[in-house]
Amino acid sequence: MKTSLKPWLVWTPRILGILFAVFLSVFALDVFGEGHGFWKTMLALLIHLIPTGLVLAALAVAWRWTWIGGLLFIGLGALYLVTAGGRFNWYVYVLISGPLFLVGGLFLLNWRFRAELRSS
Repeated sequence: MKTSLKPWLVWTPRILGILFAVFLSVFALDVFGEGHGFWKTMLALLIHLIPTGLVLAALAVAWRWTWIGGLLFIGLGALYLVTAGGRFNWYVYVLISGPLFLVGGLFLLNWRFRAELRSS
């Protein structure tokens, strides 16, 4: 593997995982416009942030054990497809599951080439 590609393969899935968690967090902000009281709004916010927490947990695992994290990201993508299957247009599935599959695949590539990545 080219030396110039090694840092990209290490850092790209991590950065994309963080950016995807931020992207999911934006969807939780809709609870502030519902007009509930403070405690109901906080509860709704926590519930809406569960997917972000799952992504961050998978990212924390993937940071240490790339192959497990890669499988977790792919599993989260599949879980979304199964639980939300058929309720939305196709592009919603691409926007949510696509990045999960991509990050999972990049972590698995990182794991596959781990010996070459460490040799630099």
